[in-house]
Amino acid sequence: MRLWVEPAVIDEIAWLPGNIRQRVRRAIRDLSSEPRTAQSRALDVPAELQTEGTEARRLRMDQWRIIYVIDSEINLISVLAVRRRPPYNYDDLHELLGER
Repeated sequence: MRLWVEPAVIDEIAWLPGNIRQRVRRAIRDLSSEPRTAQSRALDVPAELQTEGTEARRLRMDQWRIIYVIDSEINLISVLAVRRRPPYNYDDLHELLGER
C-alpha cells in the first residue's frame, strides 16, 4: 500500500520527544506493509463521515495515538494526526476526516 503523511503530521512529529519521535516515524513507515497491526483499533466514525472502502484506525504507542485512514479502493494509507492521550479524546475526528 502507498503511504501519505499529511504535512501537519510532519510538523507534529518534529515536536515529539526524541525517543517517541523515532518510534512514531518507524510505526508510520511500517503501516504500508501492515496497516492493521495488533496495536491498532478501528475508530467509531459517524455515519456521515464514513465512505465505502475506507476504514479509520488509531495506532496506540504508550500515551500517543497515530490516527490514520485505510482506503482499500485506491490502495492508500493516509496518516492524519499524532496526538497525546490524555487529554486527547478524538473530538477533532470530524475535522480530520472531513479534510480528506
